[in-house]
Amino acid sequence: MIKDYTKKCRLCRAAGMKLFLKGQRCLTKCPIDKKGPVPPGQHGAKRRRKLSDYGIRLAEKQKLRRTYLTNENTLKKYFLQAKKLKGAATGEVLLQTLESRLDNVVYRLGLVPSRRFSRQLVSHKHVLVDGKIVNIPSARIKPGSIINLDSRAMNMTEIKALLGKKDLTIPPWMERKGPVGKFARYPKREEIGTNISEQLVVEHYSR
Repeated sequence: MIKDYTKKCRLCRAAGMKLFLKGQRCLTKCPIDKKGPVPPGQHGAKRRRKLSDYGIRLAEKQKLRRTYLTNENTLKKYFLQAKKLKGAATGEVLLQTLESRLDNVVYRLGLVPSRRFSRQLVSHKHVLVDGKIVNIPSARIKPGSIINLDSRAMNMTEIKALLGKKDLTIPPWMERKGPVGKFARYPKREEIGTNISEQLVVEHYSR
């Protein structure tokens, strides 16, 4: 699992945007909503410096890595795999790869409050894919796969609260009925909606 012990809100402030590292809590309790995207630290905005072209691309890559909770080696591997596909936009394929990870799929289905919570559930063998336990958060999910939680996870307070919500929005490339979800297809770029420029990430790794 990615080891990043920096406080989650500091990472969002450093990125200058919400990375939704706390899931739904980011919608109600977020320092950025109160004070704006002020950099972390005692002097805040006074430390903000103009970034170089390299710094801009690096910052965008870090946003992507932290949003999807991947380490550097894994993200670069995804980029190299996406780059090999002919006739497809490398950046879009990279995002589709990240979106098809099991920890992200469980989160996107609205079964858990955050991606970190999802990683923990998967690692502790609470998630089933097509009826079989999968305990690898980075496992790639194929279109048509059925995802559900085991009985122990279903009794967790946070999950019960989410399953009881009626206004939860499920992405158009997924389907869910109660506690059972389906990864129907790979998403299109415009459907993902993440506020990250994947082209800058591609440029960073292509330098």
